[in-house]
Amino acid sequence: MARHKVEISGVNTSNIKVLSSEETKELFIKMKNGDPFAREDLINGNLKLVLSIIKKFNNKVDNLDDLFQVGCLGLVKAIDNFDTSYDVKLSTYACPMIIGEIKRYLRDNSSLRISRSIKDIAYKTLKLKEELMDASGKEPSNEEVAKILGVSEFDVTNALESLRDPVSMYEPIYSDGGDTIYLFDQLSDKKDTYDLDYKLAVDRAFNSLKEREKQILNDRFIIGKTQMELAEELGISQAQISRLEKGSIAKIKRIIN
Repeated sequence: MARHKVEISGVNTSNIKVLSSEETKELFIKMKNGDPFAREDLINGNLKLVLSIIKKFNNKVDNLDDLFQVGCLGLVKAIDNFDTSYDVKLSTYACPMIIGEIKRYLRDNSSLRISRSIKDIAYKTLKLKEELMDASGKEPSNEEVAKILGVSEFDVTNALESLRDPVSMYEPIYSDGGDTIYLFDQLSDKKDTYDLDYKLAVDRAFNSLKEREKQILNDRFIIGKTQMELAEELGISQAQISRLEKGSIAKIKRIIN
């Protein structure tokens, strides 16, 4: 079976050699004894590990080349710091270091610029939480961490939130086979606040609908039921629910406009 050829940073990844455990041990012995080529062979023999990890982040960047380079940096650090007396495989030791380098790169190159002071609190919080979890076996609260760091609980929470990936306003958050609801549909805009007359007009228009139409709009947009759920409850098809929903909204628009 032909192997799929993938080019990353000029490397033909389909032809990368994967080292066996015995080959890895031998190369570490050679590297320890001063063989100038053993380190390079160890790196090249573990590039598949880097590739398997960066695939998990392919939705974070447009081009995987940079992530591949960063992942290789993590691999090199792992090889340089690996102790053959450890009762673990190199891949087990290297994975957290490769992932750590990639996550650090993604945070530092985020499209949203976070101040250095907030980043510092976030990194100190993560490190402290890990230390406290190792000591007590349970995750400390943000309040506990804030007291130790000498900052407010809000600062800790805000710093941790800054590490989250930004979400597009056009991210689909719900779809039941009918119209998709996007994030921006759920965001309020101060420019769109209703005045009293307009609100009263909407109420009058809603009350002029038939009972079934009012029920469908109420269940769909207030209670949050899906079109399928309503179809089963009312004993009609989803297509009929969709038509009634759109027709009711159109009626309201005609009345208030």
